[in-house]
Amino acid sequence: MQTYHHQQFSDTAQLCQRKESAEQSVSVVIPTRNEATTIGAIVRSIREAWMERCSLVDEIIVMDSGSTDDTVHLAKEAGAIVYSAHQVAPEHGNHPGKGENLWKSQFVSRGSICVFIDGDILNFHPGYISGLVGPLLENPQTHFVKGFYQRPLQVAGKAIEQGGGRVSELLVRPLFSLFYPELCALHQPLAGEYAVRRSLLEQLSFPTGYGVEIAHLMDVWSMYGIGSFAQCDLDSRLHRNRPLEELGVMSCTLLHTFLHRAERDGWMQWLQQPGDHCIQHAWMSHEWQLRQTPVLDHQRPPYSSLTANAR
Repeated sequence: MQTYHHQQFSDTAQLCQRKESAEQSVSVVIPTRNEATTIGAIVRSIREAWMERCSLVDEIIVMDSGSTDDTVHLAKEAGAIVYSAHQVAPEHGNHPGKGENLWKSQFVSRGSICVFIDGDILNFHPGYISGLVGPLLENPQTHFVKGFYQRPLQVAGKAIEQGGGRVSELLVRPLFSLFYPELCALHQPLAGEYAVRRSLLEQLSFPTGYGVEIAHLMDVWSMYGIGSFAQCDLDSRLHRNRPLEELGVMSCTLLHTFLHRAERDGWMQWLQQPGDHCIQHAWMSHEWQLRQTPVLDHQRPPYSSLTANAR
């Protein structure tokens, strides 16, 4: 698996020429829910660097999942095309979540390369886009490019170097170490910043929630092997850090997704189906209260299966 740094693609003219010569088009998709603090700056940065100064990006799509703040207004004002996920392909219903937003984006995007960027990045820079698209334009054998970066943890207004990425290091990397060691080559397996050739993307099923990133890594590895991946150093990523309660639900959802795919790959056989709730103890109103949160991700089918059935 090839590893890059985004500065290797700092020659803007060369990058755009490669795109034109390869007859590729690029869609940037940003899934959002209440990202008013950051979405405007992210969209403006992409538009100014990669649509106005050159033509690397053909469209910026914000797929929103019911924001109640100014996310939608600010994204439109900055130059994005904004969709509400529940209004896209309504014949397929609605299962709110990050994976749902990414799956629904296939119905409205048109790029041969799809770049996914999280909407909560505080220190976004244009290299996020060139660093993810560049490897796909350089090597036709590369189909999936994952971003990685320093992950400071914000505590009491101070950044602890490399304190972020807790779910990756405490759950996902140990699981990959034991069952899928080749995938440990990825620095940031749960990074929300990655680029995929549409021809591959349309073959993938999508868990509608937190499980979408780990599912795609396992599915692409199972289908095409580690040689289809590349990764790119994007320097640093600052974002709002989630509390432990949310990370616990995320971890439970990821584990649920992992176990079902590990069963598919022959690592285990169920004697009994696992539960579908994350059970937590929360200290509320001066007492411990039991909290149960559903973790069963709905599975969206590959987009290619829908278009094949329509023919």
